[in-house]
Amino acid sequence: MTKHTLLGLSGSLRSDATNRKLLREAARLFGECTYAEADLRLPLYDGDAEAADGVPGKVMDLAGQIAAADAVLISTPEYNKGPSGVLKNALDWVSRTKLAPWKGKPVAVMSAAAGRAGGERAQMVLRGFMVPFQPRILQGPEVHLADSSNQFDENGRLTSEQYTKTITDLMAALRAEIGR
Repeated sequence: MTKHTLLGLSGSLRSDATNRKLLREAARLFGECTYAEADLRLPLYDGDAEAADGVPGKVMDLAGQIAAADAVLISTPEYNKGPSGVLKNALDWVSRTKLAPWKGKPVAVMSAAAGRAGGERAQMVLRGFMVPFQPRILQGPEVHLADSSNQFDENGRLTSEQYTKTITDLMAALRAEIGR
């Protein structure tokens, strides 16, 4: 059995963010894999800065990580009915590289938010943002983790069997998509 490489992109920068916990749980439920989380602490996209200095090294590193991964997991909070600016900024910067790392890449999208919709609107908008990059985004099962700060135990494991099953099913679909 091949050991796959997964890259996680969290739309939240906080080290203890529920979106990071959700990504880690998804990687655990995926099964044997190599998992890394990308660093999205990038400068704000600025066309003048790009013209003067080129694409920053950290952005090139991120694009390289995406290209090298067998699949990418993305989890975003919902801020004002959309994904975080941090995540959008990373997508914008990566689009400026010549690598086109998203093209044909299997991607599983999730969201974790305090509200009862679990970031559903943010996830819908994020899926639209990804269209120009032509990844192979899984259509489901959808994971919208509601009341996210109350869904993990002290070890970062999900406490809900329903969410665990949904993520397990999403990771099985991701494994199948990688094998396509």
